[in-house]
Amino acid sequence: MQPFTKAVIDVIKSIPEGRVMTYGQIAEQAGSARGARQVVRILHSMSSAHGLPWHRVVNAKGEIAVQDDEARFQQELYLSEEGIEVERGGRIDLNRYRHWPEEGFKEGFSVAAEDMRNKDE
Repeated sequence: MQPFTKAVIDVIKSIPEGRVMTYGQIAEQAGSARGARQVVRILHSMSSAHGLPWHRVVNAKGEIAVQDDEARFQQELYLSEEGIEVERGGRIDLNRYRHWPEEGFKEGFSVAAEDMRNKDE
């Protein structure tokens, strides 16, 4: 397994119940700020094998990005069961529910949560 893949899996596993992270945020925490599409691929191909909480990952706008109607409904249901309010159209308020890990996960790589917060402003 590639180090970035392992780091992505670790970041996703760390998202606590009732919180979400974006694909880009996960990529940056794992050591590749431009790796959001890789996060999508990893999430799609490895969620079952690694028991990943895939439903806690949304796009940069806070929207559920899954196109399949059944999977989209399932993600909305799982998030709602964790206390996350899913607005009409599948949008989540990132200001309220976004998870900010304290440090980066890639070995030898550290991103302070405050630095990432400032980036979004």
